Amino acid sequence: MPTFLSSQQKDLVKDIANMLIKRSEKIAVAESTAGGLISAALLSFPGASNYYAGGGVVYTLNSRIEIAGVSPEEYKNYRGTTEEMLASLVNSMRQKIGADWCIGESGIAGPAGGRANHTKGRTVIGISGPINKTITIETETLDRETNMIEFTTESLIFLRDTIHESEDSYNIKT
Repeated sequence: MPTFLSSQQKDLVKDIANMLIKRSEKIAVAESTAGGLISAALLSFPGASNYYAGGGVVYTLNSRIEIAGVSPEEYKNYRGTTEEMLASLVNSMRQKIGADWCIGESGIAGPAGGRANHTKGRTVIGISGPINKTITIETETLDRETNMIEFTTESLIFLRDTIHESEDSYNIKT
């Protein structure tokens, strides 16, 4: 049977889905250079309607404003994605969709460069929810498709680990 996900990605999605379903929580997605692959991965698990709230590919600044609801003021002097900008993006999307969590990423898949001479193969990943975190990932490759897949995998790892980290505080509350 053909599949578009690696076995690692399938395992990550299964873990994420099971944690969210167990907690009756929903996830939104605001992705850019992953091009929809994070959403596709999350939607691949049976029962996705129980945990997937929605999202969008917010590839342009205008889509971040119109779809995610980020203030245009945040992009006045845009020179590339920072961790602070990504934190704002995922928080805006989470609130707009009404989800418990939001995962997002934005960077440069390559081979061409971005606005601020950032490294090609670089993305910022952010999570908004019970825990708010950001990280920057660099793949050290210029291949666009390879980077998109790696950005997706790294986003899923970061999401799984962050939800798992939040389980300690979740278990205390229940």
